[in-house]
Amino acid sequence: MTDTRVDVAIIGGGMVGASLAVGLAGTGVSTLLVEGTAPGSKTQPSFDDRTTALGNASRRIFQGLGVWERLAPEAAAIRTIHVSDAGRFGFARLIAAEHGIDAFGYVIPNRVIGTALWERLQGAKDVLLRVPARPEQVEIGDQAVTFRVGSESVSARLVVAADGAHSVVRAAAHIEADVEDYDQIAIVANVAADRPHDGTAYERFTESGPLAVLPLHDGSYGVIWTCTPARATEVLSFDNNTYLRELQERFGWRAGRFVRAGVRASYPLKLTRAATTVAARTVLIGNAAQALHPVAGQGFNLGLRDAAMLAEVIVGAIAGRRVGGGPAVGADDNARADVGAPELLRQFAAWREGDRTGVVRFTDGLVKMFASTRPGVGALRNLGLLLFDLSPPAKSALARVSAGFSGPTPRLARGLALL
Repeated sequence: MTDTRVDVAIIGGGMVGASLAVGLAGTGVSTLLVEGTAPGSKTQPSFDDRTTALGNASRRIFQGLGVWERLAPEAAAIRTIHVSDAGRFGFARLIAAEHGIDAFGYVIPNRVIGTALWERLQGAKDVLLRVPARPEQVEIGDQAVTFRVGSESVSARLVVAADGAHSVVRAAAHIEADVEDYDQIAIVANVAADRPHDGTAYERFTESGPLAVLPLHDGSYGVIWTCTPARATEVLSFDNNTYLRELQERFGWRAGRFVRAGVRASYPLKLTRAATTVAARTVLIGNAAQALHPVAGQGFNLGLRDAAMLAEVIVGAIAGRRVGGGPAVGADDNARADVGAPELLRQFAAWREGDRTGVVRFTDGLVKMFASTRPGVGALRNLGLLLFDLSPPAKSALARVSAGFSGPTPRLARGLALL
C-alpha cells in the first residue's frame, strides 16, 4: 500500500475540478486530482457534446489560468442577445457595443475546454493525477481526509468535491442537498442554417420550456431545446428532416432556414442546492454545490468562480496573504498553513454566498416566471420585455450578470481587463 499526503485532494476532474487544479499548479500547494473517466474519452460526462457560454469574468479567469489562448480560436463571440416570448409581441435586445464591450461572452464546445485544461495539467508541477480512478472508503476526520485510490492510501488536509450533482464527497461529509425537478429535458444539437450567424444569441421562451440558439465558431448554432419529458421522447425520435421542421416552427426565421442537424443528446433538468458548501475539511464547488437550469447559462460560470476564489483562498493561506480584504488566516510562521482550517473554509463560504444565492435565485426565478400559465402573467412578461428593451439601466444591469452578483472578485479575474 502506497501512502500519499497532499494539501488538497480534488475529487472530480471535469471543467470545474480541472480548473481548480490548474489554478493550484505551480503554487507550492501539493494537489491530487482524482477523475473517474479519461479526459479524452467519449463517455466523459463533463466534456461532452454540449457547449458552454462563458461570461467575461470567466474569460478573464481562463486568461489567468493560461488557457484562453488555446480556447479563443474555437470561441464564438456573443455580440447581441435577443430574448423573446413565443406567441407574444414582447422581446428584448442587448447589444455589446452599446455597453462599451466587444462581447457579452463566448460560446465554446465543452470538449475544447476540457482538452485545454487537461493539456495544462499534463506534467503540471505539484499536481498528481489519478485518472481513471475513483475514491473509496472516504473518511473525513478533524485533522485530515483519508481515502483509497486502488492500492494507494491518500491523506489530505482538504478535500474538494467537484464530482457533480450526485457527489460522493458531499454524501461522505453528510451534507444534505435539496433537489427540485423542473420536469424538463434539454435536447442539445448543433444545427446549421442557410446563412452564417452574426454573433447573436437567442433565448426564446415557449409553453414547454426555453429554447436557446447560440452562435458557434464555425458559423453554425448550438441549440438547447427544453421540453417536457413526453415531448422530449418524441423530439428524440424524429428523423433529421422532421427535427429541423419542428425546430423551425418553434423558433422562427430570425436565424434563417435550418438546413442540417448533428447528433442529438438529452439531459434531465433539476435544481440541486447543497445545504452548505463547507464542512469539516470539505468544500463543495460547481455542481456538487449547486446544479442549475441552463436557461441563463450561469451554471459553469458560477462554478468557475467557485474554483477561482477557492484557489486564491488556498494559495493565500499557504503564503500568509490577505484574501478578499480580510485578515490572513490559516498561516503559521513556524509551520505549514492548514488549508483545511475551519476559519478558512468559513471565510470562503461567506465570500461565495452572495454570488451563489443571487445566481440561483435569478436562474430559478427566470424559469418559473416564463413557465407560469396564470392569467395575466403572459401579458406582464411581455410588458416587462418591452420596458426592458427601452431601459438602459436594466440592460446595463443584466449585461453585468456574468461578473457575479456580489462578494470579492477572484484574483484570477482581477488585474485583467474589466467589463
